[in-house]
Amino acid sequence: MKNIKNVSEPFVRIAKRDDMPFGKKLLVRLVAVLLSLIVSAIIIFAITKYNPVTVYVTMFQGALGTRTRVWSTLKEMFLLTCIAVGLAPAFKMRFWNIGAEGQVLVGGIVSAGCMIYLTGVPSVALFAIMIISSVLIGAVWGLIPALFKAKWNTNETLFTLMMNYVAIQLTSFVVSKWENPYGSNTVGIINQNTRIGWLPALFKQQYLLDLLMVIGLVIFMYIYLTKSKHGYEIAVVGESENTARYAGINVKKVFIRTMLISGGICGFAGFLAVSGVSHTISTSTAGGRGFTAIIVAWLAKFNTFTMIVISLLLAFLDNGAAEIASKCKLNDYASDMIIGVILFFILGSEFFINYRLIFREKSGKEGK
Repeated sequence: MKNIKNVSEPFVRIAKRDDMPFGKKLLVRLVAVLLSLIVSAIIIFAITKYNPVTVYVTMFQGALGTRTRVWSTLKEMFLLTCIAVGLAPAFKMRFWNIGAEGQVLVGGIVSAGCMIYLTGVPSVALFAIMIISSVLIGAVWGLIPALFKAKWNTNETLFTLMMNYVAIQLTSFVVSKWENPYGSNTVGIINQNTRIGWLPALFKQQYLLDLLMVIGLVIFMYIYLTKSKHGYEIAVVGESENTARYAGINVKKVFIRTMLISGGICGFAGFLAVSGVSHTISTSTAGGRGFTAIIVAWLAKFNTFTMIVISLLLAFLDNGAAEIASKCKLNDYASDMIIGVILFFILGSEFFINYRLIFREKSGKEGK
């Protein structure tokens, strides 16, 4: 008889985990945050010899130390949340919309144009025109890759990514056209004296109306994605296009409709960025939020309420890191490295929530 070779079991295997209870998920994420703070503390001490606790206190003060800083953090949070909410339906459908940055920019361009050319229009009508036009242009920016995907099955990741560069060039063009003063290569603050087209302060707080509008959008999109027929179709297409077709769902129609919504919401974020926050337009209006929002949407598992929490955490880290760079004599790269370490551990925790490691025991049996 031929010798039969024993096939050795691998030392460790990865298996899909059953749905983990909410309490355990929360515990895993808290442990990840704690470990990230410990690792960051080691890095901080190695670089600066500062007491890490002092650095973390400085981070807290930079994000939430004063009323102004609190609202600055909330401002970053609601912009990030708005874009993430826009990405949620597309990503849930497994349509990889990487073009949020461009959709925000074109929405901002249209809003800025309305502020410049429609100064004689009554305020209520002006805001209605700005919102509708920003949503429409964002929807069109999302519709273009959706049509190509539906008709020719193009790669939506590359298509939406390249649309970002087109939007950046359009923004550069309008900045050169609207630059003020001439030759400054910036638009400057639009209607600084009259504040025409600026979202008004609510209860003497500049960003409160913006925040309430985003919260309303969060509630609406949660209901749309979880309670409506359209939300069900999005989920089915995301699970399997073949299953969706077997169930009688028009996959191409779902692609187009969902990307109209996704792009429209990102265009609305452009309106908020221009009318509610910066009151100007530039190539940095989106500020990379279109890419950061991808992390928010994925970590939140497309739950729009969870997006608020994750966006708040990222805004806290961003503003806190800026304060660290200022007061602890760290450059921006060092503070960004701290943010990166924290995000790495948070993202890594999702692996242990979704998968488990199975180790080989000496006896040949497997241990979890």
